[in-house]
Amino acid sequence: MREKLQKLLSEPDRKMNAQELSYLSACFRETMFSILHERGTGHWGGASSAAELVTCLYFNRMNIDSKNPGWEDRDRFILSKGHASVNLYTVLSHRGYFPVEDLHGFRTLGSYLQGHPAMNKIPGVDMSTGALGHGISVGLGMALAAGLGKKDYWTYVLTGEGCLNEGSSWEALMTAAKYKPRRLVLLIDYNKVQLDGTEDQIMPIKPLDEKLRSFGWNVSCGYDGNNTADILKSFEWLDSDEVWPKAVIYDTIKGKNVSFSEGKNTWHGAKIDDEHYEIGEKELLSDIKKKEALV
Repeated sequence: MREKLQKLLSEPDRKMNAQELSYLSACFRETMFSILHERGTGHWGGASSAAELVTCLYFNRMNIDSKNPGWEDRDRFILSKGHASVNLYTVLSHRGYFPVEDLHGFRTLGSYLQGHPAMNKIPGVDMSTGALGHGISVGLGMALAAGLGKKDYWTYVLTGEGCLNEGSSWEALMTAAKYKPRRLVLLIDYNKVQLDGTEDQIMPIKPLDEKLRSFGWNVSCGYDGNNTADILKSFEWLDSDEVWPKAVIYDTIKGKNVSFSEGKNTWHGAKIDDEHYEIGEKELLSDIKKKEALV
C-alpha cells in the first residue's frame, strides 16, 4: 500500500481536505480499474465518473461509524445506480467496513460483493439497488422516517441519467416536494452517457435543473463532479439554507482519467482486457503520482 494512502486511512474519521480527497479518489479509481480487469466483468464507466463524489461523502461529509454499521443515527447513502457497485465497495472497504482484500472476490460465486449492493449482506450498504429508479423513493422514506423519529441524520441518494429515465423517480420527486423532508439530498452524477449511447440519443433530460425546480426542488448546479474542491463547495451550499428537498447536479466524465474510455458509452460495462488494462493502468498511476505530490 502507498505510504501516503496508508497514513490517510489511519485516521478515516478526520475530515479530509480537497487535495487529500483528490489523491484518495485517484487511488480508489485505480483500485476499481484493477479489480474490474481482474474479474473481467463489471461497470467501469459510471463507477469512475462518481469516484470523487463517493470519496468526498465518506471521507469528508457523512456522519458514520464503520465499527457500528447499523447505528440508527448514522447518515444514509443510497447508490441508486447500483451497477457502479465497485465504486461503493472500494470506498467502504477503505473506510473500514470490511477488509480491502475482499474486493478480489467481486462478482465471484459465493462472495458477498456481488454486482449490485445487497443491504443484508454487506456492512455499510443502506439499500439494495440494481433496477434503476428506486433510490429516490427509498431515500424519501428514510428522510421521512428521520422526521417522524426526530432524528437529525442526512439521507443522500446518488443517481445517474438512467435512474432519471424512470417514471418512478419523478413520482418520488413530486412526493418529496409535497412533504419536504429535511436533509434529503439528491446527488446527480451527470456524465451524459448511458449504456447504449449519449443522454441525447437515449432520453434527453435537459434542462435538468429547470425540470427539478419545476418539481419543487431546491437545486444547485455548475459543479465539476470530478473536482474535489468543487464538491466541497457544493457541500457548503447544502448547509446554507433550510429549503428542502435539495438536489445537486455534478458534471462528470464517464470513464474518467482513462483516455480511451472517457465519454464513451462502449465502456459502460465492457470487459477490460489485458491490452486496455496496460494503457489505462499507466494513465491512472500517473494521475496518482501527480496528486500524491500535492498531499
